Amino acid sequence: MSIVIICLGIFLLYYLQLVVYRRWWYRKLVVTLRFQAGSMYEGEENCLQEVIENRKRLPLPMVKVKFQTSRRLQFAGSGSAKVTDKYYRNDVFHIGSREKITRTLTFKGGKRGYYRIEKLDVVGADLFLSNEMVQGMSCCTAVYVYPKPYAEEDFQSFLQRANGTVLTRRHLLEDPFEYRGIREYQPYDTMKAINWKATARTGDLKVNEKNYTALNSVRIFLNPEDKGILKEEDMVEAAIQMSAGLAGFFLKQGIQTAFYSNGLDCITGMQTKIEAGAGPGQMEAINQSLARLDTEREPAIFEEEMVNILLQAPGDNMTFMVSLHAYEGFLATVRSYRESGRMFLWLYPAREKEEIHLPPDIREKVHVIRVR
Repeated sequence: MSIVIICLGIFLLYYLQLVVYRRWWYRKLVVTLRFQAGSMYEGEENCLQEVIENRKRLPLPMVKVKFQTSRRLQFAGSGSAKVTDKYYRNDVFHIGSREKITRTLTFKGGKRGYYRIEKLDVVGADLFLSNEMVQGMSCCTAVYVYPKPYAEEDFQSFLQRANGTVLTRRHLLEDPFEYRGIREYQPYDTMKAINWKATARTGDLKVNEKNYTALNSVRIFLNPEDKGILKEEDMVEAAIQMSAGLAGFFLKQGIQTAFYSNGLDCITGMQTKIEAGAGPGQMEAINQSLARLDTEREPAIFEEEMVNILLQAPGDNMTFMVSLHAYEGFLATVRSYRESGRMFLWLYPAREKEEIHLPPDIREKVHVIRVR
């Protein structure tokens, strides 16, 4: 008889705890995921924080947190993870009453992109771990992985050439009546630009900085169309990195920079149009647009969508076009732009041993960058 009572007692205990956990396990349980930094560059490290907080007295013997994200975020360690088409994570916790646990997952930004975690699943269990209960949760955390600015020797050579063209144009068009500020002396500055009072006060050569009446911006047009027989994703990425390098180079000199692309944004599905600016947020805006550029979707046709933007601006801007493959439609656009008499250079990413065939009439405007 006593054995029956004991068995009945165990059954009642099991049943009661099962009812309690089924009803209360998820109450006042807060699970959040958050990227420590909202942006990073390719190859840099970042952290994803998992925070599990049990705000009730009922302890939870087991809580699983499951989520998925892009495999292009390279997490350290793979004990509780699985990588196939995506990165799948399954972390197990034991959390007592009114306890909070924080776990930090380190990862590297493997490739440029915009990565979101929008939902997660939380799995709980009873005291005997015999039953599991699943609850889906919404989540809203994202990280930008900016393209690493291209920095190979050929590209640096191109920047110096382009910089000479832009600086020459800027100094020809300075407005002597528009005072902007004081800056450090540079080798290309003239003696009459030196501010002798500021030089005497600081002990270093200082020059007056003027605004410009004509060349007020640099424009960058990125054409990510891949017209090759075989898709060359690495070359498209190189073109994106070169666009980032161009923008950063001119913005650091205080030159207003605009950025346009016929590539489609992964959030809006629209083409990118960032008007000229030189403020502290301009590079961030350009980097974000480059991170969100969706190379898996076919871009809009450059010669149809970008030609109006190309021609509508005044002819006193310096324009840089970044495009691989000299296909007929793009060549026609370049010819039209050249015939308008406007200043431009075409940056052409190509493989190290790739043969480039360019029409003689535009060859002088093209700078081929060999991607190794």
